Amino acid sequence: MSEHIVRSYDEDLRKLRDMTARMGGLAERQVADATRALVRRDTELASEVVQRDVQIDALEREIEAFCVKLLALRQPMAADLRVIIAAMKASNDLERIGDYAANGAKRSIVLASLPSIGSLNGFERMAHLVQENLKAAMDAFVNSDAEAAHRVWEADEPIDAIYNGIFRELLTFMMEDPRNISAATHMLFIAKNLERIGDHTTNIAERIFYAVRGDSLPDDRPKADQSAYAVVRPAGE
Repeated sequence: MSEHIVRSYDEDLRKLRDMTARMGGLAERQVADATRALVRRDTELASEVVQRDVQIDALEREIEAFCVKLLALRQPMAADLRVIIAAMKASNDLERIGDYAANGAKRSIVLASLPSIGSLNGFERMAHLVQENLKAAMDAFVNSDAEAAHRVWEADEPIDAIYNGIFRELLTFMMEDPRNISAATHMLFIAKNLERIGDHTTNIAERIFYAVRGDSLPDDRPKADQSAYAVVRPAGE
């Protein structure tokens, strides 16, 4: 009977990891498709991204309910308790990532009706780095790999650097021609969404590291978002 209970408990924890990994895969796909819709001005794909957000929301509720059930019935301790709490918190981060992707898709629908401004290369680079980090974070969770989680935690700075560049470029476009303000504002929000997705991914990495090691990463994680301090001057000043 004891062996059966242990085996059943292990299966529950494995199911929890699988559910969280599946949610991470959906979130990663949402980011990829939202960016693709932006670059291709594909309103149909953008609409699909918006509609698929309910799948991520449903998975978050499912994971939360399963975690509560495990806490109530299994009364886990030590590492098992940390894994369950990490999964519950990570699902919340993934739900927010899904929201940011859907919000970006909504804005890309508006942008498709406006004249193009600037290059979207920075958005593609940001999205690629964000997706890489998110995939690595979910792999670290499935494999209980604290070192991989630590690498994800350290990898957010390049995303911030790209965001800073996009921020300054779009502000310049707005200052040069007021007709650019509407499109540039939507693009600024999309860039900020990607930057925030990067932040939520590092949150997930922190939770995984703690779940595996029982120790927290430093509070002062690498961060390079300087947009709050940006100063943009008119041309010729």
